[in-house]
Order: sequence, then structure tokens, then C-alpha cells
Amino acid sequence: MAHHRTSSGKGPSQRQLRVGEAIRRKLSEALMRGEIHNDDLAGMSITVGEVKVSADLRVATAYVLPLGGAGAEAALKALSRSQGELRHVVARDLQLKFAPELRFRIDETFDRMDRMRELLADERVQRDIAATDDRDDEALD
Repeated sequence: MAHHRTSSGKGPSQRQLRVGEAIRRKLSEALMRGEIHNDDLAGMSITVGEVKVSADLRVATAYVLPLGGAGAEAALKALSRSQGELRHVVARDLQLKFAPELRFRIDETFDRMDRMRELLADERVQRDIAATDDRDDEALD
């Protein structure tokens, strides 16, 4: 009897990760080569940072960001208008039972990293880190 996996909050399965990465590569290649017939996308350099796929592989959410972060909303609108064509490109090259519905979101990873750097550089945080290090050193002695 086959074992069926249920979502237990453990994170994505290996298949979801593999399919997400394959979709990310295909989207990146299509956007880089200008395979999409959309004048708004033609002048943009868009980075596809990550693609998360639903458990049933029917929905793929792509986290994108235009080069430099400028015009992110315009890029999202242009990608959404080209969703059908992008879906066709992905389905053509991947051997999946269903072509996943593509959704696009702004990739906020870089903003979160910048914010984390700012927080860690804060004088109060540095003081707390130094105090923790001093306590750890004393405990080792």
C-alpha cells in the first residue's frame, strides 16, 4: 500500500522544491531571452529569486524583483498580463501532469536582509551581543 504524505508543517517536499527550482529556471531563461511578447517586459531585467509550489503542484508563486528594485509594481502588472504565455513556456519544457497557475509576488528578501543588517549594526544590539559574549567567556573560565 502506498504511503500518502499529508501536510504536517514540515515544509515543502523534495518534489515541490525540485519543481519550484525548475520553474524558476524556466521563467528566468524566458525573461532573460525576451521570449515573452510584452513590450513592458522587453525593457526590464527581472530576477526570479524563488518559486514556491503548492503541495498539489497546481499553483506556483514566483518571487520576482526588477534590477535595482525600481518599477516593481509595473513589473508585477506586466508579468500578470503575460501569465498565460509564461505558463505555456513553463509547461512546454517541464514534464508535469498540469501546467501550474503562475502567481507573482515582489521578492522582499533583499529588503529583509537590509533591515536585519541595520538592526545588527544598531549600537544597543552590539552592546547586548558584546555583553552576551563576555558572559559566555566567563562561563568557560
